[in-house]
Amino acid sequence: MLVEILVIGKLGNTITKTQRQKNMTPLLEVKNLTKNYGRFTAVDRVSFGIRQGTCLGLLGPNGAGKTTTIEVIEDIIPPTSGEILYRGQPRGDSYRDKIGILFQQTALLSFLTVYETMQTFKSLYHDCADMQKLIDMCQLTDFLHQYNDRISGGQRQRFMLALALINQPDLVFLDEPSTGLDPQARRNLWDIVEAIKAEGRTLVLTTHNMEEAQQLCDEIAIMDYGRVIATGTPEELIRRHCGGVTVVLPSRNLDALKFRPSDRHQLLQNRVEIMTDDLNGCVTELIAQNINLEDMTVRSPNLEDVFLKLTGRHLRE
Repeated sequence: MLVEILVIGKLGNTITKTQRQKNMTPLLEVKNLTKNYGRFTAVDRVSFGIRQGTCLGLLGPNGAGKTTTIEVIEDIIPPTSGEILYRGQPRGDSYRDKIGILFQQTALLSFLTVYETMQTFKSLYHDCADMQKLIDMCQLTDFLHQYNDRISGGQRQRFMLALALINQPDLVFLDEPSTGLDPQARRNLWDIVEAIKAEGRTLVLTTHNMEEAQQLCDEIAIMDYGRVIATGTPEELIRRHCGGVTVVLPSRNLDALKFRPSDRHQLLQNRVEIMTDDLNGCVTELIAQNINLEDMTVRSPNLEDVFLKLTGRHLRE
């Protein structure tokens, strides 16, 4: 069954009927995609659709099949079976000109500057983006004339993102774009990705960073053992699979604490965690037991909680 993914972007303007009809048509459809390596099935009958102007996050532990799925969609490796449709048609010779890819690792010529490399990539395409616009969007001005091997990790990722956008792609693939970046560089990169989304481009993002997925993705598809096991917006997945909140208290002076039957709890080394669907009732009961709540924290579930519940292991394994 085809899982169709629809999220109309967070636009302040009214969406016209024509725009709505355009957004209703999936830009990309993956139907029963399978990839075998001998007897090993890396991707097992995966189906989903991505509507134009949205960002899909493809999440999964190592070995889940997400990288193979992306490489087949990017037309880097052939599928064993299944169908991939771009704008309702099988991918043609022009498909690669319509996509942009930010690989996790890319080798560049060290004797070229950032600007020279951009000019080289520009010469490979007939329809190219405005160079100055790319330079400004990706914040390349300060190191534009430095050699490729003389720039920092954050500068390199912004540069690689600019290269992925040179051909003005409709569909952009981002493979773990913020891996290894410090918090400031990561936030700068997220701002650029948000700007790309605001232009109406469609993105496919793979990441192990749950905050990144929750910040950038309109839809999430979780893969495990070669299959898509859950789809939805981040909020839908959290609500569907991890309802309630967790109340965290220091373990000191809690020897006499009595737990309500409706609450689930676990005692850890220096704290107690109470999982509850009724926060008000839980807090009321703690107050009635004269428990000091000054150091209490309340944690809402997140995407990592969803993943752990669905697969039994953290993404970072």
